[in-house]
Amino acid sequence: MVSRAGWRFLLVELGRRRRAMVFLGVWSVVESAPALLSGIAVAAALDRGFLAGRPGVGLGWLGALGLAMVVQALATRNTFPWLADLVEPLRDALVRAVVTGALRRAVELGERGDGAVVARLSGQTEAVRNLVAALLRTLRPTVASMVLAVAGLVTLSPVVAAIAVPLILLSLGLFAWLTPALAVRQRRLILAGEEMARAATDVFSGLRDVVACGAVGDARDTVERTVLAEARASLAMARASSARSVIMAIGGAVPVILILLLAPWLLGTARLTSGELVGAITYLVGTLDPALRALTGTVASWGRQLGVLLHRLAETTAAPTPPERGQAGPGSGDLLVTGLTFAYGPQAEPVIDDLTLDVPAGEHLAIVGPSGIGKSTLAALLTGLAVPQKGTVRLGGGDVAEVSRSHVALIPQETYVFTGTLRENLAYLRPDVTDAELDRAVAALGMRPLVDRLGGYDAPLGQTLSMGERQLVALCRVHVSAARVVVLDEATCHLDPEAEARAEAAFAATGRTLVVIAHRISSACRARRILLLDGTAALTGSHQALLATSRVYADLVGHWQR
Repeated sequence: MVSRAGWRFLLVELGRRRRAMVFLGVWSVVESAPALLSGIAVAAALDRGFLAGRPGVGLGWLGALGLAMVVQALATRNTFPWLADLVEPLRDALVRAVVTGALRRAVELGERGDGAVVARLSGQTEAVRNLVAALLRTLRPTVASMVLAVAGLVTLSPVVAAIAVPLILLSLGLFAWLTPALAVRQRRLILAGEEMARAATDVFSGLRDVVACGAVGDARDTVERTVLAEARASLAMARASSARSVIMAIGGAVPVILILLLAPWLLGTARLTSGELVGAITYLVGTLDPALRALTGTVASWGRQLGVLLHRLAETTAAPTPPERGQAGPGSGDLLVTGLTFAYGPQAEPVIDDLTLDVPAGEHLAIVGPSGIGKSTLAALLTGLAVPQKGTVRLGGGDVAEVSRSHVALIPQETYVFTGTLRENLAYLRPDVTDAELDRAVAALGMRPLVDRLGGYDAPLGQTLSMGERQLVALCRVHVSAARVVVLDEATCHLDPEAEARAEAAFAATGRTLVVIAHRISSACRARRILLLDGTAALTGSHQALLATSRVYADLVGHWQR
């Protein structure tokens, strides 16, 4: 469950500051000196000092232990600058990785903006930073103290060590056995939190459409389900954590009880002196039991959370692998969608769920639905820019992801116009296009006034284009291309209704398969067929048929008309 990539990222980042790691290790040994001396000093103070009638010697041993504690305090103070040198740059590296991963997925795979990215930036990266700091601050001296205390116990009394050390190792072994189950539950808790953030973001961002479509109850139920799922994950986490107390008693309380029960026999057979008995109990009660509880508690809580967070961040920041695309062309412009399912994460509710759709070549299809319902996601799936978890999208009999990009075109709302001439922008997808072909496309799209104003095809494009003019350039670029399927994802939203109608008619007249993400009722009315996404089902039909059969569509039309 714990991602090796996540731990590798952490170790690489920490390894870049070897000097800080070395100094931190040195101060850790100095900081743990009282753990080694405590039992030996107490035993010597009793056997060689107070019980032997030499109180000065006893006070001297206790004074040496006190001096070690003063040195410990100074060493602890000196660790903080080196901790800061390790931890603070780590947070910056995590933020860069999250932002880079989100941008890569948006650019290379066409994924939509994900509300869970905010949770990763604001919550998970800061949590990793805090957990690493806490682990280095707490686990480091704890481990050193346990090792040195065991060494001191073996030196002081091998008999007591033979009884206590196996029980401590057994406790640690049982805890290691329990840790994977705790990690699984911790991961589920984190994913449930992400899903709740995503659901809330989607609902709040589309609140106007939710109210307009009368879907307040459905939206409330969606958010409530994610809240309840997180509550169940928290309860499961608490139940698994309760087993840790029993395991800790095996390595902490049980050895002390056994030593006290055996104390008369050990003292009577001279296997232990009184001072050694008190010194051994000092190791067990004063160092080993607290260190064992701190170690397992730290790993059970902070270490497990860190491992799961690193796993999650590694999943979401890894460089995306876009599908390999061949150069084969489609046999026709038929789009066949079968059992299509897509979700933004393994635990997330599907945005597109088991969609089956047949779009014949030359079809003019409009996709409608409330904001955030998955229209742009479906557009990316239809063009092969997103990879579904289940189902297929086939173009002309072949997988759309294997079809050459020259045969499928997606024009998004935010269009791209690069520095260069108008001709270079229009011919980007087809460099061999002729002026006559450009003229026909320009006339069909009503772009002649724009071309004349700019000064012809060889005029340089400046920064004076409006958003609508940029959309016209992008539309013309695709119109002269060899694309057999064209998907307009609100690609005409900055045009007036007349220009939008002209653009859709221009593409429909070419005989291509045209899919339009409609943002006006007029776009839906012009389509031969309409696909309605309402969050529960996908309905297809004409404008009049959907008005008569779908309340969601009727409410959406009313919203558009208002």
